[in-house]
Amino acid sequence: MAAVDDPDEDLVRRVGRGDAAAIQAMVARKLPRMLTLAYRMLGDAGEAEDVAQETMLRAWKQAPRWRPGQARFDTWLHRVALNLCYDRLRRRREIPTETPPDRPDPGPAPDRGLLAAELGVRVDRALQGLPERQREAIVLCHYQELTNIEAARLMAVSIEALESLLSRGRRALRRTLSDLAPGAEAAGKGDPE
Repeated sequence: MAAVDDPDEDLVRRVGRGDAAAIQAMVARKLPRMLTLAYRMLGDAGEAEDVAQETMLRAWKQAPRWRPGQARFDTWLHRVALNLCYDRLRRRREIPTETPPDRPDPGPAPDRGLLAAELGVRVDRALQGLPERQREAIVLCHYQELTNIEAARLMAVSIEALESLLSRGRRALRRTLSDLAPGAEAAGKGDPE
């Protein structure tokens, strides 16, 4: 098995030695991506923050023992975040509640406009409506900007299986959000054939 080129190798080594500047650099570089990943998987800002913080804590604890060459650190970090998300999603299914918890509006800030907020909420809801594996594939490839090869490796599936998950997820999102497509209003108002 060939050694994997890891752009984070030096940073992880420095974090493992307790270099405060390296720890800050790792948090600055990785925390926003982990937060985005967790939010897209869970749909809850508070839970996403908890997952992102736990992921960074585990990265800091693992850094002294990290052995470069087998996998990229970023791939391992994504896997940790995804596993933490799946733990929370499993707990949600196990604890039924009579009323949903109060949740802050996850849409964009009000200064970005009411339409942008509504669109963001609709897309987030549609994403949450996907099966977990399809959502994971969409989040990794479109929001986390991983390549298909990286995402497939992270999900432990073949590239063909990943592409199938992406295709089914995109189709489901298109169906759910079909009224947002350009010309959708006009198409609905035309004369019947």
